[in-house]
Amino acid sequence: MKKILALTMIRSDYDLMSPLYQLLHEDENIDLRLLVGGAHLSETFGYTVSQIEKDGFTMLNRIESLLDSNSKSSRIKSFSILLQNSIDSIAYFDPDLIIYAGDREDVMLGAMVGGYLEIPTAHFFGGDHVNDGHIDNLIRHAASKLSSTHFVTLQQHKERLVAMGESAERIFVTGNISLDKFVDFVPLEIDNIKKYFHIKTGFDNFAIMIFHPTLQDSAKPEEIFEDILKTLKNRNINTFVSYPNVDPGNFEIRRVIEKYAQDKNFIFYKNLERNIFLSLYKHSSFIVGNSSSGVCEAASIPIPALNVGTRQTGRYAEENVIFVDSCITEIEKGIDKVANKDFQSKIKTMKNPYGDGNSAHKAYEIIKKTDFKKFLLKTEDPLEIKNG
Repeated sequence: MKKILALTMIRSDYDLMSPLYQLLHEDENIDLRLLVGGAHLSETFGYTVSQIEKDGFTMLNRIESLLDSNSKSSRIKSFSILLQNSIDSIAYFDPDLIIYAGDREDVMLGAMVGGYLEIPTAHFFGGDHVNDGHIDNLIRHAASKLSSTHFVTLQQHKERLVAMGESAERIFVTGNISLDKFVDFVPLEIDNIKKYFHIKTGFDNFAIMIFHPTLQDSAKPEEIFEDILKTLKNRNINTFVSYPNVDPGNFEIRRVIEKYAQDKNFIFYKNLERNIFLSLYKHSSFIVGNSSSGVCEAASIPIPALNVGTRQTGRYAEENVIFVDSCITEIEKGIDKVANKDFQSKIKTMKNPYGDGNSAHKAYEIIKKTDFKKFLLKTEDPLEIKNG
């Protein structure tokens, strides 16, 4: 039996990977365990471990690691707690493969512990690149260099990893696993959505907003967040608004949410069941904010996506994605464009380049058939790969 350990510390990476987790979980020849920590165990951020429990996955351990703080140092302190308290659990389980996704601290946990304990690793969503200067971009690339193998979304991402000195045989192009959940999903009717949220009037048409704090923009994140809310309100666009992630600046954004909590134009949420969120997504007119979901997932419906500020800039994006500066006038122009019916009609037949909805099965078959031990030792000279 192949033992696999998956790391998940926040709602976003869990949603990305859950279609693959389900396939691995259902395979009687695979023992899948999840190491769960970070924001999943925080009431402040929706206690999303409850979704993992509902999905029925076996958890190796729960690590309470997240400091409920708003400082720059809190994130790396939280990582140090996570690292220190995970090593023994991982060593005791002694998996055949450790898998992790994205660009947050837990990918460094998986890559470092796998390397030192001589356990093969698989990094998902590597090879992507963002021009915003945020630490996540550097973490993604660093984790790729420390990882045994890579499951990437685009051929471009594979080429970037090869340029970084990774041999092509270590890299598997599977597409974006998160897109699989859109295939064959039948959304709830809008009336049922309104009943779920106890909505009495409005919200027959609505947008989705997902905005996370970043300190790289010229304006403060809470100011950008409120400017988006003001623009949506002035245009009477009903919007479902997600709470921010755990990055520095989230306290200030949550204070803005408290300010608008009773505004009839908005419904704010910390965490939603998957069928509710997907139903919102499929019925929404557009998505606004700075989440990777707008760049990677919105085209699967398809709906327009307005990305505000520097976050996500430089990522490959299709014609449904509009990038605007974080000043209020650009936000207003951007929302007017994505809310325009002609623009929405223009993209209705587009295909999502990030995946065809079968990515989890592709990754599952590779994991099932591959002997990852042969990838454990990295002896390749990056100069030889570059010149070869």
